Amino acid sequence: MIDTHSHIYAEEFDEDRAEALERAWSEGVEMLLLPDIDSESRDRMFAVAKAEPCRCRPMVGLHPTSVNDNPRWLDELDAVEKLLRQPPMPLCGVGEIGLDLYWSSDFHREQREALHAQLELALKYDKAVAIHTRSAYTEMLDAVSTYRGRGLRGVFHAYAGDIDMARKLMRCGEFVFGIGGVVTFKNGGLGDVVESLPVEFMLLETDCPYLTPVPYRGKRNESAYVKYVRDKIAQIKHIEPERVAAVTSATAKQIFCI
Repeated sequence: MIDTHSHIYAEEFDEDRAEALERAWSEGVEMLLLPDIDSESRDRMFAVAKAEPCRCRPMVGLHPTSVNDNPRWLDELDAVEKLLRQPPMPLCGVGEIGLDLYWSSDFHREQREALHAQLELALKYDKAVAIHTRSAYTEMLDAVSTYRGRGLRGVFHAYAGDIDMARKLMRCGEFVFGIGGVVTFKNGGLGDVVESLPVEFMLLETDCPYLTPVPYRGKRNESAYVKYVRDKIAQIKHIEPERVAAVTSATAKQIFCI
């Protein structure tokens, strides 16, 4: 399995990061993809990737909520471009980028500008994108539809739209959908999407330390728990968990050129 969205570098793991990584490896997790947030946490992310270079693959990007009320967000974008131009180590993608209007819509213009700038960087440097969307799927579709036919590829992380929106997004590029712990929630709303979407268009993810799956909902999430996402998808699709793991891992390697 590949956990395609792990914040294992977050402060929540400072006390037991090595043990959490060992638990992931022992559960059959082959690799973690590490999405960036901003310059505040980037050094921590690179430190984890340097310690586990074969199994932890970093991205660079500016998270949409790090644009909000941030007078230096343009400087943050410059830093992202510099890292893509002169990476300190191999980078697997541009992310976590996107639109988040859940907390406030006051910074929609700035978030949209940051999103477009980073989508252009992904095309320039031939990288996949990890796209965060919260309370903004209509706005996101409007943004990515302008890239149709340009070769954009990536994942809509923690997908929370319906199957109709997924199909519209798929027409805008080579896009797949990150399925995480929400799929295990009784009223999570992802069951119909997973049932309708071919496994080839899904990636496994945890978004740890957030969005913890059942049976650990309410506690800190970790990459070892991606197996619960795998098993729930297998249950919904009526296929073997091993097939879910194999297909989603192959898709991740293709999208992120691993």
